[in-house]
Order: sequence, then structure tokens, then C-alpha cells
Amino acid sequence: MSLHAVILAGGAGERFWPASRARRPKPFLRVVGGRTLLDATCLRARRIAGASRVWVVCGREHAQAIRRATGLPASRVLVEPARRNTAMAIAFAALRIARADPQAVLAVLPADHHIPDTAAFAADLRAAARAARAAGALVTLGVRPTRPETGYGYIDVGAPVGRAHPRLHRVRRFVEKPERRVAERYLRGGRHLWNAGIFVFSARAILEEIEAHTPELAAALGPLRARARSSRAELARSYRRAPSLPIDVAVMERSQRVWTLPVRWRWSDVGTWESLAGELGVAPGRSRLLAGDLVYDDGAGNLVWGPDGKAVALLGVSGLAVVDAGDALLVARLDRSNEVRAIVQGLKEKGRLDVT
Repeated sequence: MSLHAVILAGGAGERFWPASRARRPKPFLRVVGGRTLLDATCLRARRIAGASRVWVVCGREHAQAIRRATGLPASRVLVEPARRNTAMAIAFAALRIARADPQAVLAVLPADHHIPDTAAFAADLRAAARAARAAGALVTLGVRPTRPETGYGYIDVGAPVGRAHPRLHRVRRFVEKPERRVAERYLRGGRHLWNAGIFVFSARAILEEIEAHTPELAAALGPLRARARSSRAELARSYRRAPSLPIDVAVMERSQRVWTLPVRWRWSDVGTWESLAGELGVAPGRSRLLAGDLVYDDGAGNLVWGPDGKAVALLGVSGLAVVDAGDALLVARLDRSNEVRAIVQGLKEKGRLDVT
């Protein structure tokens, strides 16, 4: 099977401020397991696709750093001239890969996820790839929820596909970031999965579905389809015309070809300080120190990240993220860390440099 891994590394990681910045986004951080999130994703990508079929899509500001970090040749680091969300990023990769390998199946992997069980991950990706190749399905991986999370999208799981593709199900619908009471109902009901944002489909199938369901994106891709190799100026023009849409909205929520594979391995998008705290085992009575010098903490249940040589003392508080990046300090309740993005937006509106 001609399986290619496409790593999406264009996100800003704003909910991980102030550690994640425009110049050093979340995939470059060492937060779990000693490796950067990008390094860990590359290892998983090479395991499923082989070293010669790993690609990264990123912005210009990080292209050089990504080439250094991954060791990939420039031809497989696809540099976007502007941010247009995941639909355009995936379409760009699908077009480029399909030119060299028309039968290619793509495994789309965000660069900032934490998945400890790489063997189980690889087995499930290969099962999804077989379904994508044999049936032309667009497969999304779904994770069993462990809490009533309101920061994730959910998959409403439908009927099994059939004996030819065990464990795969059709998708009834996608639900975007429900209210807590709805998320609690989903957790109790057992029919809904977290949408992990990991997709498997053939390059041909995803381009066909973009043509069918998002004509404005297909129109933007037109000039890129017409030429064997596009210039930077042509690529920039296509990006200016392209709508800024996530692939879920552009295609997955509209297509009739979407299946899901419920997975059993542990997954985290490490999207907030709260989710990272959960991965690291922060709990009442137990704090975790990511960096710095925590000299006193009588409340415990906190997550602390500080600069080397700077003493941090916590008295009578618990359930906090305390993140000192040197030029910016965040103190937030862990259960509200999903709202950190609003701080970043406010800083941008004021023209502050604390986000760069």
C-alpha cells in the first residue's frame, strides 16, 4: 500500500500561551516524554509510512526550523504562503503527493498530539488505510471520551460498515464543542467519540470531495491542478482565493463517504494546560513541575512551569496552572485554561509583542 503521512504543523497553539508563541509554537515544546511533540509525531509517521513518505505542511516562519528538526528534504516540507486552516493545507498536500503517486493514501496527523502506544496507533492507521484504499472512504479516528470535555468536537457513531472492515462505523454526524450538559450526556450514552483530528483517505478521494462540497476551495486549487509545478506567486494567489476552513467543515461534515474507527489507545491533543496536567497525573494533593524550581506548594494539585533558577512558591492554592515564560506570566485555574486563547486575542488587538 502506498501510504504517505502528512503532518500538519501550521497551528499557533494559542491555548498553550505563554510557553507557545508565534516564533516557537507548541510542536517545538518538550512537554511529555522528553521529546518535542513534533519529534514524537515524526516517529509515528515514519513507523506507518516509512522515512521516504513523510511530509510536513507548515508556514514560512517555521519552515527552516522544521527542516532542521525533522531532517526532511525541502521537497517534502510544504510551505504555505498564508494560513488558511486545515482544508487548504490538506488539499495542498494531496495535490503535491498525487502528482508523484496517483494511488497515494494519506494519513493526516496533527504535529502536537501525544499518543504513547505507537504500536497500537500504527495498527489502527493501517486498518484505516486499507478501508480508504478499498472503499474510497474518508476515515476519521475517534477516541472514547474519558470526561465531559467541551473543547473537543464529537463524532456520533452510526452502524457498523460490515465484515470486510471490522470495527469501522459510518458517521451519523459531527458535533462541534458541545455545552457541558450535552458532553455529560455523550459520556454516559457511549455512542459518541472525541474527534481526534486524525484522518485517512486517498489523495484522489479527498480532492473529489472538495470538488463536490466546497466549490470555492476547488476553484482556488484550479491553477495548482493545471500545472505540474506551480510558482511561488501562483501558490500565493491560490492561497489568497482559498476560504479559511477546517477540513471537518469543508468536507467531513458534508460527505457521505465518512467512516470512523473507534480507537482504544490513549490520546491527548495536549491542547490546554488542563489536558497536559491530566496527562502528567496532576490531581488533588499532587502537583507536577515541568521546569524551574518549585520551592513550596502546600495546596498541591498545581502545574508549574518556570525559568531555571527562579524560585516559585505556592501557598494555599490548588488546581492552578502557573506558567512563567520570563517575559510573560500566566496564573489560571486549570479548569478554565481552555479560555487562554482569549488572552492571546486581546494581546494581539493591543499590538503587544507577548504573543510573538
